[in-house]
Amino acid sequence: MEMQSPLKKLSVLYVEDEVDIRKSLANAIEDEFGKFITAADGSEGLKKFKKFEPDIVITDVLMPIKDGLEMAKDIKAISKDAVIVILSAFSEKERLLKAIDVGVDKYLIKPVHPDDLLSLLTNVAIQKFSASNIVELGRGYEFDKNKKILIKEGKPIILTKKEIFFISFLIGHFGTFALHEDIKRAVWANKKVNDAAIRTFVKRIREKTDRDFIKNVPALGYKISI
Repeated sequence: MEMQSPLKKLSVLYVEDEVDIRKSLANAIEDEFGKFITAADGSEGLKKFKKFEPDIVITDVLMPIKDGLEMAKDIKAISKDAVIVILSAFSEKERLLKAIDVGVDKYLIKPVHPDDLLSLLTNVAIQKFSASNIVELGRGYEFDKNKKILIKEGKPIILTKKEIFFISFLIGHFGTFALHEDIKRAVWANKKVNDAAIRTFVKRIREKTDRDFIKNVPALGYKISI
């Protein structure tokens, strides 16, 4: 019997004001999901979120009537568990930083390839519906969410509490990346920490894992690269 894709368990709301972009992406990926709903702006998106209660909201930022961040803030006020994925141009870095305060979960930089988006959403589905505490990261790496242990090929890697917290935070953004400011707030609790100190911190983790385990996303942040 063929195993059902975890995406079939998800309901998705996609909000994009550009008609051609909205139709193109919807046509490329909508059949992968249990339910795929579209909206043309943030105001319509908020109404459809209240009506359909989707698991995931994918949204553009710049839209008429109500932009993506305003909509995301309203959605998070309704449901803190709603997963929100922002699709943003690299030049909109300042808006990505504002997205931290809104509580946006994941980010993808435009132009977005459908396969990259499906990969991200597959990881979301696995984390959301998996009964196991073990997250398979690839290349022999696993993370035990219950015991907070990073494992490679069956052997635990000795890490400090802060290193474990950092990796756990990146796993929460698995398939995408975490912004520098988001990392500082979550891992260092808003204490003053400069970029050089973070680079040194990441270098120590790479020495304990491998040089490609954590990847730098230039000018934006870090991600687990498997």
